[in-house]
Amino acid sequence: MAQRKLPKEVQEIFDRYVRNNVRRLKREEAVVMMVKEFDLSAEQAAAMFEAFDKDKNGVMSIWEFQQFYALAGRCASELVAKFKALDKDGSGKLDAVEVTEELRQHDLGEKEIEFFINVSVGNDGLIDIGQFASLLHRLRVHDENKKKK
Repeated sequence: MAQRKLPKEVQEIFDRYVRNNVRRLKREEAVVMMVKEFDLSAEQAAAMFEAFDKDKNGVMSIWEFQQFYALAGRCASELVAKFKALDKDGSGKLDAVEVTEELRQHDLGEKEIEFFINVSVGNDGLIDIGQFASLLHRLRVHDENKKKK
């Protein structure tokens, strides 16, 4: 079985907070890490933790952290600021109207906007901070591919 290789920076950041070589951080430890390493407030870090704790066990594994780092990483505080700016009603989730504003800045047609919204929304029809991070990642890939053409 091929072993998955972590980017060196991901491993180094995570390892600064682990104890006894256990590559898992409890919620409180992960929040502290996100505050110190990514310039997030405790509230923002807690929201990111909730979004990236994929199995909802209250623990962030190295693989969940890698997902966070790949989608938000060094831009986490800007991502949170953008999310809050779009969240006009302060609900902590974005509806289609709120996120359309961001999508229009990427020179997308109406069908593309509808597509990006449909692949990003949760079961409740809304977009949380983790889904928003995924959406922005998809948009970056889309924009890069568009530039190559």
